[in-house]
Amino acid sequence: MTEFARISPSYALWHTYDRKLKAELFSTALVAGNELTIIDPIALPPAHRIELESLGRVARIVITNANHPRDAATFAHFYSAPIFAPPQLSAELPHSHSLQVAHAIGRLLVIRIEGAAEGEFALYHPDDAGTLIVGDALINFDPHGFTLLPRKYCTNQKQMIQSLRRLLDLDFARIFFAHGNPIMIRAREQLESLLDS
Repeated sequence: MTEFARISPSYALWHTYDRKLKAELFSTALVAGNELTIIDPIALPPAHRIELESLGRVARIVITNANHPRDAATFAHFYSAPIFAPPQLSAELPHSHSLQVAHAIGRLLVIRIEGAAEGEFALYHPDDAGTLIVGDALINFDPHGFTLLPRKYCTNQKQMIQSLRRLLDLDFARIFFAHGNPIMIRAREQLESLLDS
């Protein structure tokens, strides 16, 4: 069962449990004016799709790592929206635009997270005290809580931690995850505490 929620005027999310992957999958929608940027989309039932469309026009789709093509191709076809994806997905998504380090997609800054999952990127939006959107490098679900991607899923966990430390140079109040509930207050402080522990 998929749940959809408007988290704030600028963000909505939806999630479902994937029995095959044995993981909770989350997708985020950034609302800017009448345009939506969809991050790591999973399928939406028709009723929730109507809710999403009421927020604005799907203008672009962003994939945060090579493990997250999910339903991006379906969304892109349905909404005639471009996909921005890690270079590792160029064969699977031949018409996608390749994510580049320090590239901007609208107001979203693209940041490479070395050492996490293959082709991992984080996204940063500066408005409203700042927002970070992450793929697999950070998770936030039971029973683990807010923590790092486990070492067995990392290409190099030590390098991933160094990459995540660079995010502390940014100001952000919230973090959205591809796996887990968002942190909506004091997110930067919580990340700093996690990395120091």
